Amino acid sequence: MTNQAMKPVHVIGGGMAGSEATWQLVSKGVPVILHEMRGVKGTDAHHTDGLAELVCSNSFRSDDHRTNAVGLLHEEMRRLDSIILRQGDAARLPAGGALAVDRDVFSQAVTRELSEHPLVTISREEIPSLPPEDWDSVIIATGPLTSESLSEAILKETGEGELAFFDAIAPVVYRDSVNTDKAWFQSRYDKGDTDAERKAYLNCPMDKDQYEAFIDALIAAEKTEFKEWEANTPYFDGCLPIEVMAERGRETLRHGPMKPVGLTNPHNPTVKPWAIVQLRQDNALGTLFNLVGFQTKMKYGAQGEVLRMIPGLEEARFARLGGIHRNTFLNSPKLLDAQLRLKSQPRLRFAGQLIGVEGYVESAAMGLLAGRYAAAERLGGSIAPPPATTALGALIGHVTGGHLISGKGSFQPMNVNFGLFPPIEQPTIDADGNRIKGKAKTPARKAAMSARALSDLAAWQAG
Repeated sequence: MTNQAMKPVHVIGGGMAGSEATWQLVSKGVPVILHEMRGVKGTDAHHTDGLAELVCSNSFRSDDHRTNAVGLLHEEMRRLDSIILRQGDAARLPAGGALAVDRDVFSQAVTRELSEHPLVTISREEIPSLPPEDWDSVIIATGPLTSESLSEAILKETGEGELAFFDAIAPVVYRDSVNTDKAWFQSRYDKGDTDAERKAYLNCPMDKDQYEAFIDALIAAEKTEFKEWEANTPYFDGCLPIEVMAERGRETLRHGPMKPVGLTNPHNPTVKPWAIVQLRQDNALGTLFNLVGFQTKMKYGAQGEVLRMIPGLEEARFARLGGIHRNTFLNSPKLLDAQLRLKSQPRLRFAGQLIGVEGYVESAAMGLLAGRYAAAERLGGSIAPPPATTALGALIGHVTGGHLISGKGSFQPMNVNFGLFPPIEQPTIDADGNRIKGKAKTPARKAAMSARALSDLAAWQAG
């Protein structure tokens, strides 16, 4: 069967997962019709109609593949020819040990590569219901902002009550509006191989009185009000609004996104700040910086007032204020099989945040696997899921069976982490023959798990 004669796979949703799934399919010679509603219908969070638009942050988080689970996931995806990681690397910005990207350059590159591919057809339309029966292979990767009508159709098919959580977006400021007589450039613990990476973050220090006043203002600020049907929707703990963290305890922020460790204020090096707000470069020009970990549900007017209390941001101009939106996800351990197919309708696969992973890279990773599964099926074969010892395998294991279903609503979104991996025997000797002890044990164990993962991935890939 020629590529032209082969029946296409339909991918619904052009975000991180849908774009990655599309790339994996066409890389195997399978034609794709990619359906994306942005361009004819917008969402509450997106600003463009570009594929793989980054909404929440411009960071793919740690790029350390030896001792960090998300960095390991990066490396596994690179080895499997991920378009998201390849274009992410091409749009990379200085960010210490993290992989941060120019969000516009990144989205434009993914959009261009897919739209110019001869096996990709992009259809700008909303799919308001489950696709027709003659679409015999479909990947639904509509993400956390799945349209209400399609959500209702999916829920009707599954017989499940809706699972949802709120996700918040961090503000972005213009770099030239930050007062560097108070703020300074430095990555935490001076991480990075280049001077640019070691100075990738802008740091705004607070003393104790400033911090306490800031917490008071956060708690008192006017917040977004939820509709009655949204009132009991929980937050995902990995993306809590700063005011929710502040309400959980006055010290929560200074032990979280505002922790003052690993940084020295060159303007006053003998005094340790009580708390520090970090800003990370958001575009290649270096004209925009986002407030790291500062997702918020404050109303726009309150945001300007409260955030300008941060030393160095008194005259800040905002390119984008923070916001909040409602996310939805499936009870995947109950509804999906190991190939990400809906058990009641195996022609339908799901991928991305909709299946209960959290984070850009995790979403793309599930798109990568869904695309490979669908490609193998279309070509008359099949592939097994990656080993549970890999980051990809550990993550898909969580969403398709690794989670213990202890009760209604117990399944929650998850970032990749080493807690999802099978345990490994603790290494006792390092590469130089020295005994590993104390604080060195944890990074040594993580490094061993990463080495095992990449070895097992290579064997899976070769098979």
